[in-house]
Amino acid sequence: MKNILLIHTGGTISMSEDTSGNVKPGAKNPLTEVGELLSSLANLIIEEPFNLPSPHITSNEMIVLKKILERYNEQAEIDGAVITHGTDTLEETAFFLDLTVQVEFPIVVTGAMRSSNEIGSDGLYNLISSIRVASSNEAQNKGVLVVLNDEIHTPENVTKTHTSNVSTFQSPQFGPIGIVTKRGIFFHHMPSVRKKYNISNPSKQVFLLKAHTGMDSSLLLAARDLKVDGIVIEALGQGNMPPATMPGIKSLLEAQIPVVIVSRAFNGIVQDTYAYAGGGKRLKEMGVIFANGLNGQKARIKLLIALTNTNDMKEIEKIFSF
Repeated sequence: MKNILLIHTGGTISMSEDTSGNVKPGAKNPLTEVGELLSSLANLIIEEPFNLPSPHITSNEMIVLKKILERYNEQAEIDGAVITHGTDTLEETAFFLDLTVQVEFPIVVTGAMRSSNEIGSDGLYNLISSIRVASSNEAQNKGVLVVLNDEIHTPENVTKTHTSNVSTFQSPQFGPIGIVTKRGIFFHHMPSVRKKYNISNPSKQVFLLKAHTGMDSSLLLAARDLKVDGIVIEALGQGNMPPATMPGIKSLLEAQIPVVIVSRAFNGIVQDTYAYAGGGKRLKEMGVIFANGLNGQKARIKLLIALTNTNDMKEIEKIFSF
């Protein structure tokens, strides 16, 4: 039987619904009451460093998880790890860990869309599936994985696509990389490139903005004046901006504040195709960095990590080419 580190962090998976229909944390995590069932799957080592709804998670909590995983990697015989997490920011924590944690064993992040005592609760099932994936030989050397609803996803591609549906987690561009069945764990493809980066103190401030019709430079200039460390913009289409934003973007770049562009669309990648005012070609020529297929929230995480390693624009651009 495998040794699996189980880290509880909070979220809907550890909450209950009261008689008024409100979902909230209770005095005790209900997942701790099913230990006998889970112990038949693996030898579990349980940690609960905090109990937070996922909107309360910051990069500081992500660093706590990173340190726990690396400490167990050094001090104990661990075959895999499972992290339970709220779904609102699950993809960001999973992506952060995938980029920064230096361990060989598989790390599975899971959650739930329905609390523990709701009809059709998916938390315990997702947790069982995650322990099975983390225990499987097939998951070795595949880094961080996201497991919900019988599907296995990579943190880079997975995103929450529905506010309440249990099948909310999807990988729009490439689909899941594997499935969980009653008979076993099956992987059918994997990303070809995985990079790791060092981070110890995530103190940088990175803003995420969304482009819209009629947008001007007001927010961009305000961000410059606040002396942020970086900006990610969810641009239009293939990576285009309203022309009135160009002075603000230019001002940020002149202040040596990196500007990273992704698309509002969740399929495809940004490219320097259009040469009109505000078009991707003009932005590229100005020095804007184009992210390779990431969504806004993950590009923000990646820029946060990049800025703890370098302030060189060329190096940051290289990091975003993967």
